[in-house]
Amino acid sequence: MSAGAALDFTGERFTPECVREIWYEHWHRYALVRAWAGGRRVLDAACGEGYGSALLADVAESVLGLDLDPAAVAHAAARYGTSKNLRFEQADATQLQLPAGRFDLVVSFETLEHVEAQDALLDGLCHALSDDGLLVISSPDKATYSDAAGFRNEYHVRELYREEFETLLRRRFPYRRLYAQRLLFQSAIWTVDPAALDAPAHYATAGNDGQLDSGLSYAPMYYIAVCSRHPLPALPASSWFGDRDESVYRHYNHEIRKNMAAGARIAELEAQLDAALQRERTATAELQRAVASLRRPWWRRWGGGAD
Repeated sequence: MSAGAALDFTGERFTPECVREIWYEHWHRYALVRAWAGGRRVLDAACGEGYGSALLADVAESVLGLDLDPAAVAHAAARYGTSKNLRFEQADATQLQLPAGRFDLVVSFETLEHVEAQDALLDGLCHALSDDGLLVISSPDKATYSDAAGFRNEYHVRELYREEFETLLRRRFPYRRLYAQRLLFQSAIWTVDPAALDAPAHYATAGNDGQLDSGLSYAPMYYIAVCSRHPLPALPASSWFGDRDESVYRHYNHEIRKNMAAGARIAELEAQLDAALQRERTATAELQRAVASLRRPWWRRWGGGAD
């Protein structure tokens, strides 16, 4: 990818300069799809900053990135437009006017929840998809993303529960594979020898109670659906993605060290405060004794008596 000025982060639209959790979530979706984009004509609907379209263009025959925001389109064209097989255009994803069957692979990540006209969005994507093509589309799970967290994203217009998401897809695609996505902290064990791609995976989850479950029993934060009008090709049971710099762990360790240092400093200051309070109590007691002494008649202070 070519270098260029960063697009302003609005608080919702991802840019490659974002770090930690949001970086993992967004990059992983495109990294997953990149394995299916080789030699294909790709549509990236609501492409935003353009980084994902550029990633797919590395292996695709061609990529068209569409976005509603003219500023995002201009930025994407300036930053990534040197690739001959990649172009960006301004368009409303709910009002697409694309030739029928033009694309072999259509992707649209985190778009559905931003629009009310979700049926119109899907109809347009389906129209542009070739008969044997793949649609890969994602959406946050309202049950986990909003309800369980007690959170409201001001940029979201209509979030979906899993059943609602699947109903939208089922009406258009008889063949579907639904993936769950969530950022996890895990222990990883994998073979360093070449392994068959279709080798079975092993999943296990345990809680603090020591109860071991078979499978990854986490509530999904997002759903990613792979859909087709024909039987799906071989798809992976899972996909794993990380950054070599381990930014989440580095940030976590930095915060832990900072908090430990702060805790030590707080303990030091508390000790100093206790010592100061003790000195204050001692000084107050001495002052009280001195005042009491001054209030006694002078002959009593000097041990004398009255005539």
